Amino acid sequence: MNNLKSALKFDEKGLIPVVTQDVNTKEVLMLAYMNEEAFDKTIETGKVHYYSRSRSKLWLKGETSGHFQLVKAIKLDCDGDTILIEAEQLGAACHTGNKTCFYRTKLNGEWAETREDADEEKPTAKILHEVYDVIVDRTVHPKEGSYTNYLFTKGLDKILKKVGEETAEVIIAAKNKSKEEITYEVSDLMYHLMVLLVERGVALEDIYGELKGRR
Repeated sequence: MNNLKSALKFDEKGLIPVVTQDVNTKEVLMLAYMNEEAFDKTIETGKVHYYSRSRSKLWLKGETSGHFQLVKAIKLDCDGDTILIEAEQLGAACHTGNKTCFYRTKLNGEWAETREDADEEKPTAKILHEVYDVIVDRTVHPKEGSYTNYLFTKGLDKILKKVGEETAEVIIAAKNKSKEEITYEVSDLMYHLMVLLVERGVALEDIYGELKGRR
C-alpha cells in the first residue's frame, strides 16, 4: 500500500483530484477528491471512496443511494497528481439522478441540459456485469429470501439442474417462434449461467476472452 501511495502527489491540503470514468462506455462520470484514507479504503474494498471537501469527511460513493462505483482499474497521470478510476457504475453517478455529473452542454451561449436518468437509459451489455456483481455480493452478504442464496445453499447439482431446465425452456420458446417468450427464457438461462459461473469462480472477462478468440 505504501508503495502505491508513494507515487501520489497530494496537495497542501492532503488531497488529490480523481476523475471517474465508466469502464464500459468510457464516459466521464464525475470529478472528486481523495485523501490518503479514501485511497486506502478504495483499494481495500474495491468500492470508490472520496473525501468531501464541503463536509470535511470520508464518504463511500453509493453508501445511501446504493449507486456504488466498483473499481475496475486505477490509473495515475504522468505527474502523479491526478488519479483516473475506471469503474462499473451501479445506477446514477450524479446526485441529480443523471448517469453522469457532466450533463450540461454549452449551446448558443446557454447551458443546455441533457437529461440521461440512469433508471431510464437503454439497457446495454453492462447489465450483465451488474447482475453478476449482485450474485457475487449474495455470496458475501446473504439476503434472507434471496433465490440466489437458495441456489448457492442447495449447491452445484441444483444449479446445474436449473441450467438444464432453462436450456430446455429456451428450446421450447424457439420452437414456438415467440420473440417475447424467447427473450424471457434466454434471460432466465443467462441468469442461471451466471450463478454457475460465480459458483465455479469464473469471471465474465474469462468468457469474453474465450469469445474474442473465436472471432
